[in-house]
Amino acid sequence: MTQNQPPYDNAEALVNLTLGKATQYQAHYSPTLLQPVPRKLNRDALSLTEPMPFKGVDIWTAYELSWLNSKGKPMVAIAEVQLDANSRNLVESKSFKLYLNSFNQTKIESIEKLQQLLEADLSRCAEGNVEVHIIEPKQFASLRIKELPGTCIDEQDIEVVEYSFNSDWLRNSTDSKQMVAETLTSNLLKSNCLITSQPDWGSVMIRYQGPKIDREKLLRYLISFRQHNEFHEQCVERIFNDLKRYCKCSKLTVYARYTRRGGLDINPFRSDFEHAPENQRLARQ
Repeated sequence: MTQNQPPYDNAEALVNLTLGKATQYQAHYSPTLLQPVPRKLNRDALSLTEPMPFKGVDIWTAYELSWLNSKGKPMVAIAEVQLDANSRNLVESKSFKLYLNSFNQTKIESIEKLQQLLEADLSRCAEGNVEVHIIEPKQFASLRIKELPGTCIDEQDIEVVEYSFNSDWLRNSTDSKQMVAETLTSNLLKSNCLITSQPDWGSVMIRYQGPKIDREKLLRYLISFRQHNEFHEQCVERIFNDLKRYCKCSKLTVYARYTRRGGLDINPFRSDFEHAPENQRLARQ
């Protein structure tokens, strides 16, 4: 097998990011803190061209949203953000955190005004459509923990000695005599931040129709991300692209839910046949 590591020919686009650098927290509203990362960086490496073979969204949950009302009283809420996968940029996560913190000592006259600011600023950074839903404390009780639907493939008793990313695990991994429609899940997805190499922990759901995929090979493929450096969104698009390429799925959805960092969780959804589900967090999130 050959190892596969993505070439970032335009890596200079990452040099000025605040991620991995010491920063001062601003407590007053500052939309200039938001930093874009061109999706093209990773998509060029995957030979993905317009139109994309998938549609989808990046679903963010912001658990540490706070601001002041018009009388100076602190307010708190949870924000659900859906960023269209067709946007030009993804939003760099640390800059998103810093941006949200800039509301801490900022007076906002209403929830509606806050929502409008978030949507406008994030859409400008992403250069695409962004929708924001704000959940007030009186609505917290309605939030429920769910698990990804499907059959978990993690209980296989396998020996693993190699942890370098390798898409070749998916070569010859299907049985063309068995055409199936199934949903498989794993909680063993782990990758590393492209900039800081800090661990990103996730669960992934793969729903597909097509030749039956060998579950052991699929699990080994997912485990091979363990020391792989890419952003959450890029990992999901890589999985989607590899499954399409090697497994010839006629229909495919890849949906990952990552644990939160800095009060944010990121949950990329990519599919060529269905819409994103309701944003419901997993127990580990």
